[in-house]
Order: sequence, then C-alpha cells, then structure tokens
Amino acid sequence: MNDEVLRAADALVAAFGEGRLDDYFAAFAPDATFVFHTTSERLSSTADYRALWDRWVAEDDFRVLSCTSTDRLVQLLGDTAVFTHLVETTVSTTAGAETTHERETIVFRRQAHGHWLAVHEHLSAAPGTTTATATATTTATITETER
Repeated sequence: MNDEVLRAADALVAAFGEGRLDDYFAAFAPDATFVFHTTSERLSSTADYRALWDRWVAEDDFRVLSCTSTDRLVQLLGDTAVFTHLVETTVSTTAGAETTHERETIVFRRQAHGHWLAVHEHLSAAPGTTTATATATTTATITETER
C-alpha cells in the first residue's frame, strides 16, 4: 500500500508542479482542509483553496514553474496514510520568480474503490531556510520525485 500512496502523492505533486490545476485539485476530497503558513486562516474545503488560488492568479499572475519532492515518508494507519516530505517550489508572480523551501504533510484517505484521495494538507517553512529566495532565472522542468 505504501506504493499506492506514493503514486497518489506523485500524481498530486506532478500536477501541482506542471500547473495542471484541474488534476491537482481533483487529487483532494471536496471537504479537504488546508493549513498554509502563508495564509492567516485554515481553508475548509477544496473549493475555498481553488478560489484563493484563482485570486492569486488574478491579482499577482501567480504560476507554479516547478516543484521537487524529497525526503519522503509514508505512514499507513488503516485506510488513512500520512505523507510527509520536503518541497522546493519555484513560482512566478508579477514581482518575479522565487523559490521556496518548505515541509509538507498530506493526509490521504483510501476510497471505497481503493483510490487514495488527499483530505488534509499542511505546509510550513522548512527549518533553517528563509521562506523564499528570489531567483534570477528559472526553469520549467519538473524533477521526478524520489522513490
């Protein structure tokens, strides 16, 4: 089952990093919750998160350029799995490009048909790093996540 959870996490991270928003948001249950160190409140649904994302795009021309997942761990708890990893993400806004170094926890729940769906995401700045660093140049390549 670890491999199934890792495949679900890989698909979620790849969709995020490649800017495939419909695939990315489809990886979450409608009632998923989100806690980000960059927002002041908990988001109580995937629709709330999508609305916030759309606002970032409208106000700041927000785009994800790349995302790399490392130091991955899956903990199985029956039909629930906790996935933790380190994330390096490069984004572009009207202010330019920046790279963040964060750690993330994604809680997955196995559905009746066996598919793993994300039900909670928590993102925080990685210890010992600044939240974001500006980059002079960026690449749009996606690094395959480690196995």
